[in-house]
Amino acid sequence: MTAGKFTLEVLPGTYAVCRLDADAEVPGWVSGAVTSVTRAPGELSVICSQDVVPGDVTSESGWSCLRVVGPLDFSLVGVIASLTAVLATANLSVFVVSTFDTDCLLVKQAELETAVKSLTAAGHVVSA
Repeated sequence: MTAGKFTLEVLPGTYAVCRLDADAEVPGWVSGAVTSVTRAPGELSVICSQDVVPGDVTSESGWSCLRVVGPLDFSLVGVIASLTAVLATANLSVFVVSTFDTDCLLVKQAELETAVKSLTAAGHVVSA
């Protein structure tokens, strides 16, 4: 099954993408409407509300989150490609997080309006 047009919702809050040492424990401060903890060789990445990130943590803050309304079927092909291609054409950087049910696209808060306009112009529906 090929991906088509999607409905996305802008989630409240501002998010940070954090990098911790590969052997770090998952911090107790991780919280927010969207959180993700991913351990990979060489790092522990955390996405959470930027308000809870301690000042001494390596992080990139100022992200807004667009969540694809799901659940999405695992047989769908090209979901991320159909959305990120639109954002790439608008020259917008994106950070993607996938869950069992759906996908979340993080775009810089300062570029959220451009992202919403670009996705809408491409036929996707975006609600606040």
